[in-house]
Amino acid sequence: MIAIFGAQLIGQTEKTLQALLRRTLADTGLDERQWVALRLADQPDPTSLRERVADQAKFEDADQLVKTLELRGFVARDTPTASGRAMLAGVLAKSAALSGPIWDDIDDADAAARALTVVLARARAALSSA
Repeated sequence: MIAIFGAQLIGQTEKTLQALLRRTLADTGLDERQWVALRLADQPDPTSLRERVADQAKFEDADQLVKTLELRGFVARDTPTASGRAMLAGVLAKSAALSGPIWDDIDDADAAARALTVVLARARAALSSA
């Protein structure tokens, strides 16, 4: 059965993928929000990590999340430290083993990515105008 594309399908997909992520993070000491902040630290961007976490992840406690990563030695000067890079590599490898097969052989994956990119842009615009 094919579900209807919309908020419910996106929400169910997001929640299920979050459950897989929580399983992947179980032994790391990181929670999902810290993981997202660490991933953002690993992406080149001229803005501060706090700004990226607040803007892209919509986390209101961006300052605290970044401070926690700094205190744990995973981030310094808005980029991952050697420990942070090791954590990223380990979690990404575990995640690839657990959820990688989910993405294999998806027909029209580019079309799905384009559709979700449009939905994301429109949702961000709606948040900005509200």
